[in-house]
Amino acid sequence: MGLMEVVEAYTGLSPMAFFTILALMVGVYKLVSSMFVDPEQDSKPHLRQQQQQEAQAREAMASMATAPVPDPVQLGEVTEEQLRGYDGSDPQKPLLMAIKGHVYDVSRSRMFYGPGGPYSLFAGRDASRALALMSFDSKDLTGNLEGLSSSELEVLQDWEYKFMEKYAKVGQLVSGKTNTGDSSAQETRVENQESEREAKAGSLDLNNKTAAEAVSEGT
Repeated sequence: MGLMEVVEAYTGLSPMAFFTILALMVGVYKLVSSMFVDPEQDSKPHLRQQQQQEAQAREAMASMATAPVPDPVQLGEVTEEQLRGYDGSDPQKPLLMAIKGHVYDVSRSRMFYGPGGPYSLFAGRDASRALALMSFDSKDLTGNLEGLSSSELEVLQDWEYKFMEKYAKVGQLVSGKTNTGDSSAQETRVENQESEREAKAGSLDLNNKTAAEAVSEGT
């Protein structure tokens, strides 16, 4: 006899009914078994991993909080390229960022502006536009305020007040191209002035020589 015939002969049930009941019994068995399993036993590995991660995070925050922060150093005028070297990638350098061209030392808040911090994108940059727009888009990491609304400018002003109260201003952003242009223009002005003085001196010598010759001929 085939399997189906054996099932029907020994159980008195049709094969479909038998296998349906069997499947239900297996499902009930698994459900009841799971009720007697210690839920903590199944979640212990995950809990241990989570606890380790939390402990590591607490240790990192504690080390940041207790690490001595050096006194701010006045840098004077810095270019945008120079400012990018103070983004926190070099732990020996202070952590700087700029608002409206004013450079602030934010080293005391390294957990926020340092590498891995929620505002690390702003470090080493003039983040004026990004702060005004509350944007984390890299294209907004600029000091260009064109097109901002009055309310957005007010938001930026609030940020600036907070930075003025909390952090030390250590420098001012300048344009490297502008400085080079001014220097070249100044050199050109100096050269022109020297040329004018030489021309005047030559003209004076010529006039004196002409006058002397005229006196000599008269005598």
